[in-house]
Amino acid sequence: MAVRVAVMGATAVALSVALAGPAMAAPAGGDHTATRQAIKAAVADGVPGVTATVRDGGTTWSATAGVGNLRTGKPRSADDRYRIGSITKAFVSTVLLQLEAEGRLSLDDTVEKWLPGTVHGNGNDGAHITVRQLLNHTSGIYNYTQDDDFDRAYFTKDGFFQHRYDTKTPADLVAIAMSHKPDFTPGTSWHYSNTNYVLAGMVIQKVTGRSYATEIRDRVINPLHLKATSLPGTKVTVPSPSSRAYSKLAEEATGPTYDVTKLNPSIASSAGEMISDSADLDRFYGALLGGKLLPAKQLKEMQTTVPAGDSPTTRYGLGISDIKLPCGVHLWGHDGGIHGSSSAVVATPDGRHSLAFNFNGDWSGDAGAVVVGEFCGK
Repeated sequence: MAVRVAVMGATAVALSVALAGPAMAAPAGGDHTATRQAIKAAVADGVPGVTATVRDGGTTWSATAGVGNLRTGKPRSADDRYRIGSITKAFVSTVLLQLEAEGRLSLDDTVEKWLPGTVHGNGNDGAHITVRQLLNHTSGIYNYTQDDDFDRAYFTKDGFFQHRYDTKTPADLVAIAMSHKPDFTPGTSWHYSNTNYVLAGMVIQKVTGRSYATEIRDRVINPLHLKATSLPGTKVTVPSPSSRAYSKLAEEATGPTYDVTKLNPSIASSAGEMISDSADLDRFYGALLGGKLLPAKQLKEMQTTVPAGDSPTTRYGLGISDIKLPCGVHLWGHDGGIHGSSSAVVATPDGRHSLAFNFNGDWSGDAGAVVVGEFCGK
């Protein structure tokens, strides 16, 4: 998968799963043979390395394959921290839903109410877009990561190595989107747009007077003791333990492989800047779906979905996807991609059985097969 497709997520896991063949639901008892086989197959397909952790009730299982460093041959670790890209969106959505539960905003508030004058021009009008439409990608606002100039600056070889340490403010990213016409009239269709979640982060700051990063730390990370999870802001490195991240920086999955570990994640902002590890992501999804982070009303709102494009097996809620596997298993989850890092987390509706994993390359590997392996058994 090219970084242009992967960056900051595009429900790629769900789409991969939709293409998987028929399978039977995995038997109870925690047989992870098919999961391990799928992880090894991803490495055989060209992914440098994979790390995965499953949480099933009171038990935890982890597996790795391949290497975390192509130069030294150091293997990947189950404790690796990695950039999680658009998995960030569930954290942002959780904070906004907590604020709604506290009566500090409504999901039906307009963007204009909280961010006056921000969404305007070229047919864009924040007075006709709600916070809910930001979170479920029905706003129609253009996805700034699809802008041609942004693409050349950050996703091509020459552009990336010239601009990898650039700092972009949320206002900068929104301005890119505002230079384009909307994709559709708000509420009439669905299109994945990272701009929606940049704006969502800006709403959090306007409502609380504090950054979205601070609110996520205080409301989610610290209460759940997610010690491997962080919001780096403009910091260009990934904390240890971690592996290197690799990309082709091209549309094709051939050609040279580049180490893209260091980058300024402000280009992702509240749409995808976060760092975590597999165990923390499992814990987060377990707490979220288990009702420990949101009241029942707000969790129901998060799980109220709309069709995700043309996918027959995936619907999108507020920062999470509703996924139906070929074997009939129903999951909630999200994928996330950013340069050299392709990640996913999925969990059963009660949050008791979850899987989180990361590929430290962004051009190959079947993430859907890993999900199907764990929950369908083959």
